[in-house]
Amino acid sequence: MLENLHRHAPELRELLEGVERCYEDRIYRYYHQSFKVFDLQSATRKLADALAGIAPEGRPFCAFFREMLQQGTGHEFSPADNQHWLERAAPIVEAFLHARYFVEMAIKHAGLAEPPQPMPCGWAALLCLDGLR
Repeated sequence: MLENLHRHAPELRELLEGVERCYEDRIYRYYHQSFKVFDLQSATRKLADALAGIAPEGRPFCAFFREMLQQGTGHEFSPADNQHWLERAAPIVEAFLHARYFVEMAIKHAGLAEPPQPMPCGWAALLCLDGLR
């Protein structure tokens, strides 16, 4: 995993910078009950794709994250969603925030020379994401 982090760190930083442009606005849109929160799904997919690219040996994501991605992506806005806003929009925000967190942790730990001991929480979370812990 560390080799992959070292190799992909610049791409991850660039991706996170791009996502940061929509982060503040789209979270606001959630509370404003705007359909624009649905735009987070494309950012979530980009983040998840980047995370899949750094997974060792092509390992799948842990079941929790896979479920969040399934529930928080692939949805088109419908005016009827406004009647069930929390049920429709919260999974989109949740999936985005978790994907963003994991990319942040990947960037944070990309400079490690070897797996750290004791294990910091962010590094441990990356291992859990890929089913290595």
